[in-house]
Amino acid sequence: MSMDAGVEAPAGSPADETSRGENSRGEAEAGRGPRGRKDRGPRRPKRDVDGWVLLDKPIGMTSTQAVGAVKWLFSAKKAGHAGTLDPLASGCLPIALGEATKTVPFVMDGRKVYRFTVRWGVETDTDDSEGRPVEASDTRPDRAAILAILDGFRGEIEQVPPAYSALKINGERAYDLARDGVAVELAARPVTIHSLELVEQPDADHAVFEAECGKGTYVRSLARDMGRMLGARGHISALRRTRVGTFAEEELVPLDTLRAMHAQNGETAPVEALRPVEIGLDTLPALKVSPADAARLARGQSIILRGRDAPILEGPVAVNAGGRLVALGEAEGAEIFPKRIFHSAK
Repeated sequence: MSMDAGVEAPAGSPADETSRGENSRGEAEAGRGPRGRKDRGPRRPKRDVDGWVLLDKPIGMTSTQAVGAVKWLFSAKKAGHAGTLDPLASGCLPIALGEATKTVPFVMDGRKVYRFTVRWGVETDTDDSEGRPVEASDTRPDRAAILAILDGFRGEIEQVPPAYSALKINGERAYDLARDGVAVELAARPVTIHSLELVEQPDADHAVFEAECGKGTYVRSLARDMGRMLGARGHISALRRTRVGTFAEEELVPLDTLRAMHAQNGETAPVEALRPVEIGLDTLPALKVSPADAARLARGQSIILRGRDAPILEGPVAVNAGGRLVALGEAEGAEIFPKRIFHSAK
């Protein structure tokens, strides 16, 4: 899920495990597609809102539209997300508001878990059910055949991204070229699949899998390649993301719930619906410093950890003072250098 911290709709770079480009079916940018601004109501004054919304994205909505809807519900000035989901997909779409956008890269670097259904017998040009059939097969794999190939897709593997993806070729999105009829050839690249399990086979035409993937993995490519190896061809017919980093399925909030909270609260969704900014840094070592050291970091100055019990750290750290996240730092032994300052995080 190679996305950077972003503001004003989706955060980041072009590719995600499931993304084939949010405009690959003609949706407009910044949430102005089928659920555009007219559906969200008139413009309202924006406010500083800081925190995370762990959204359960509904099927049929792009990630851009989901971010736009949440941003409008909270009247937030800044918003971004931690990894695109296709309109076909549902599930975990972490949306950062305000200061939380500074923590997006650390969330996106975490592992993702997907539950997905492969429809055997047809391969499509988009590798999902919204595409045009390009290959067909009468073969339907049984359980033993499927289990026999799974080891070949576990660990670090080489994977060719889908033609309908947001990767760039000579400055143009692959999905734009594919939609215009240009033959798209993308190079294979290494990705890591930490686990891949067959969950069930509801009938001969379908198999349900669960996969835990590293950054940059395309689930649609995984379905396509399994179908080819089995001689059965295949594409994604259903997809749900159940985890992003430490954000789990049971924590997700449906968009309709946020809309109901907004209607009940009045002009904006209540800030009580937000998760703290610092949960975006849950995977980093936490370091407590004095108010004086926090003030130095806020001025862009490094600090030295002193004393016999001072920790010796290396790499990114989340710096707290007085129970508040104050900075994202880079530790080099006993010295901490400020990288990002959090001005209003609670």
